[in-house]
Order: sequence, then C-alpha cells, then structure tokens
Amino acid sequence: MDVVQKLYFWQYVDLTAFDAIGLLWFFILWLGYQRYAYIQGRARPSLMSVMAQYRRDWWANMVARELRVIDTGILTNLSNSATFFASTTLFILGGLLALLGTTDKIVALVQGLPFHARVAGQPWELKILLLVGIFVYAFFKFTWALRQFGFSSVLVGAAPKVTEPGHEDTHFIKRAARLSTLAAESFNYGLRAYYFGLAALSWFVSTSLFIVVTTWVVLVLYIREFRSPALRALTVDKIDEPH
Repeated sequence: MDVVQKLYFWQYVDLTAFDAIGLLWFFILWLGYQRYAYIQGRARPSLMSVMAQYRRDWWANMVARELRVIDTGILTNLSNSATFFASTTLFILGGLLALLGTTDKIVALVQGLPFHARVAGQPWELKILLLVGIFVYAFFKFTWALRQFGFSSVLVGAAPKVTEPGHEDTHFIKRAARLSTLAAESFNYGLRAYYFGLAALSWFVSTSLFIVVTTWVVLVLYIREFRSPALRALTVDKIDEPH
C-alpha cells in the first residue's frame, strides 16, 4: 500500500488525528499491561502467580485421594464459567454485527446526549468493528480455556494411583498444574478483554473519555491483580510464616 492509498484509507474511515491517538493509546495500554502483568507476575506475588501455587497444591492433594469426585466437581465449575462467558460473547457479537447496518440510528441516539462529540458516519462503523475484534478475541480465549479445562479433567482420570504417602508423581503434578494454570490464564485474558471492551464503548461518547476510561481500566486491573485484598488474603499465611 503506497502513501496515496494510506491517505485515502484514513479519509474513508474519517479518523481524526486525535481519534488515532486514542486508538493507539488503547492498544498500547492493553498490550503493554498484558506484557507487564506477565513479567511482574513471575517477579512478585500476583493473583495469577499465587493461584498457580494453589493449583499445584490441589493436584498434589488430588493424586493422594482415592475418590476424586471433588476434583471433577471443581473442573466442572471452572468449565461452566468459561462456557457461560463464551456463549455470552456470542450474543454480544451477534448484537454488534446487527448494529453495523444501523449506524444512522446510533448517530441519532448519540446526538441526543448533552455531551456527545463529533458525529460522522464511518467512524461509528470503525468503533463497532473495534468492539467486534475485542469480543472475537475474548471468544477464542474463553473457548480455548474451556478446552484446556477439558484436558485437565482427562488428567484427573489419568492420575497415577498413590499406594504409599509421600510417593506422589511430581512430574505428573507439575504437568497437570501447568495445564490448569494455562487454562486459567486464557480465561483471565478473556475477562480482561471484557474490561477493555467497556473502555472501547466509551469511544462512542468522545475520544477524550475513551483515553481516560482506558487508563482507568488498566489501573483497576493493576490494583486487583497486584494490590487487592483478595491477594493479601491468599498470601497472608506466607507473609506470617517466619523466615
């Protein structure tokens, strides 16, 4: 694509420089926070890293149990959560695709707001397509989490039988714990997409609000992941233990 074609594209979508900055800021914060949480989660306690330790404890206890009904029940509950969000995401996508043919009604609705920004035809379609992309991403993450939870349930059935205490198969526990953690990470990425979907929704009001809400979403995610009361509750025993 040459320079002329690029210019024609921006004219077609009617995207201002401020809109482009807001969209760029959105992706920088989303992708940047995702990378930051991944790296920091391995250097300091976070909800994901702490729960990964609990999953390993869970699988270690599971192989020591003769009856594993509790474990299958836990995996069923986790799978049901992923199924719920995956099906809900499909409904959202259906509604968004239906909106693509009714942008005039969206413009008329936003024009009635006392704080609406510049109204044009094509930008609204771009904003809807952004939401479509976000929830398509969320759908793939939820369905992949669902599959991995299914794999984990198979591992429950394939778990070795422990005949003597203290002779657990540590290699199996590590593999199973890693798989269930990967499933939880995929589920977490899908939930995170919902948060950023709400931020993208604010772009329909104004680009300034879009930038502010995106920044606020990242702050909320950071507090919940690294500084929440839930994290302190999960790590209180480790903090109170003498070194």
